[in-house]
Amino acid sequence: MDWMAWTLPTALFFIAIAAMLFGMSLLHMKYPSVARIGVLGIETMRGDRLFISLLGSGFINLAWIGLVDAPQYGALIICGIFAFCVFRWV
Repeated sequence: MDWMAWTLPTALFFIAIAAMLFGMSLLHMKYPSVARIGVLGIETMRGDRLFISLLGSGFINLAWIGLVDAPQYGALIICGIFAFCVFRWV
């Protein structure tokens, strides 16, 4: 894999995504997901909410890089709050 620059943050990012998917799979096997309708008015399940939170976190990070001249840790905190809100109310 010499064609890709595997740095520690890149590896940790992909390990975290894989761990989330594995954890969600185990959680679904033990406690099957139930569809619910949240504030968006669409029916979502646990995996849908994970996808929405990951997609939104990507956009939050891109906006942070483009608009704010501060360390990326601030975006991480905002992404955590966003993911909590998505899993709670969406």
